[in-house]
Amino acid sequence: MKLNKSGLLSGLVLAGSLFASVSSASADEIKVGIANFGEHPQLNASIAGFKQAMAENGFVEGKDVSYSESHTNFDASLVPQMITKLQAENPKLIFTVTTPVSQIAKQALAGSGIPIVFSAVTDPVAAKLVPSWDAGDENMTGASDLQDMAAVLEFTRKLLPNAKRLALPYNPGEANDVALLEKVQELAPAAGFSVVPVGIDNVNDIMQRITSVAGKADVIYTPASNLIQPAIAAVSAAARQIGVPIVNSDSSAVASGTVPASFSVDYSQVGMNAGKIAAEILKGKSPAEIAPSAPAYADHAPLISKSAATAFGIEIPAEFNDCGCIVE
Repeated sequence: MKLNKSGLLSGLVLAGSLFASVSSASADEIKVGIANFGEHPQLNASIAGFKQAMAENGFVEGKDVSYSESHTNFDASLVPQMITKLQAENPKLIFTVTTPVSQIAKQALAGSGIPIVFSAVTDPVAAKLVPSWDAGDENMTGASDLQDMAAVLEFTRKLLPNAKRLALPYNPGEANDVALLEKVQELAPAAGFSVVPVGIDNVNDIMQRITSVAGKADVIYTPASNLIQPAIAAVSAAARQIGVPIVNSDSSAVASGTVPASFSVDYSQVGMNAGKIAAEILKGKSPAEIAPSAPAYADHAPLISKSAATAFGIEIPAEFNDCGCIVE
């Protein structure tokens, strides 16, 4: 996953040492370790979702299971120490949150016999946590937070039923951006969109490149790009100038009224996906038999800004009236 800078800095203001909270355990309770990277709203939501799914699948905290939670305030050098501490408590399973924590845990716990379930990992195959999207590793599997682009396109179609041309700003020099463009080009026709690529490799070119899609695009999708997202206010200003609405990959710009809408992964749902997997493993299933999960449409959360939608000339369809996803 990519963490926003404000969330990361809020974690770093604490001392750079290992933080932990250990719940009390009775002799009959199963011990589960939770290795988190740091305090962050999305990561905390993933942990809460994990515990909820565990409880719903027969592992209630304080009755059937106890948790030992640790984080390192985003200090990767402390992760091995955190994993060693959790391992010493002889847990039946360890839940790891984020890619770096999961990678270190996999290496540190190799041969230990302790199964690992990860969460908030964007691409577990590329991270070498699992051999493929079709199977878990011998001792590890879990839940990805990879955004489902087919779901994003479906949401965009519902919000803007008359839109036919989708512009995608991307950085040609960033591999993730190029890969996303190719994925959107593959999926867009099924959702009724043609794709208008908008290459931007310098923030100073944003105004010119975005305004260049006037008359060529009906909607702009702004991806989780390291170039685009930090400059989302500039992208929005340019898009508003030409009257083309934006669907963003992150909800924070919607909450601030910067863009009209977003469709992003719900991290509590990602955690719940991981919790369901953990429950299966604790009931005897091998991690290798469980393919890593990826968010489906229902694992995403829409958010629509009424004020920004008005500013962009969007009439919010009636089907969103009861979604609970509209903010002023």
